[in-house]
Amino acid sequence: QVQLVESGGGLVQAGGSLRLSCAASRRTFNSYAVGWFRQAPGKERVFVAGITWGTGSTDYADSMKGRFTISKDNAKNVVYLQMNSLKPEDTAVYYCASTRIRTMKKEGYNSWGQGTQVTVSS
Repeated sequence: QVQLVESGGGLVQAGGSLRLSCAASRRTFNSYAVGWFRQAPGKERVFVAGITWGTGSTDYADSMKGRFTISKDNAKNVVYLQMNSLKPEDTAVYYCASTRIRTMKKEGYNSWGQGTQVTVSS
């Protein structure tokens, strides 16, 4: 099973930027793509962005397009989430997860990291 570790979270002022990293160990042919999700207090975990390992095809939640960019480094087995123009409503725990299919549904992901906290102050 793919093991995932997120890093890069922290406290940032509104309008600032952060880059999250998701390091995947033991990536195998069973991992087709990696997605980023976020969960704010009292809310459901929602899809942010996803990228396939092979072709680098990407998907974004509509509300993230234009501000967030997902990318990967296959040599390092790392997926990044660049977040710009951050807003207080972006405050959440951000998780990366691995999937064997291309999907934006959290039910389709079978391995999850522990999450990293992102806090955006106004």
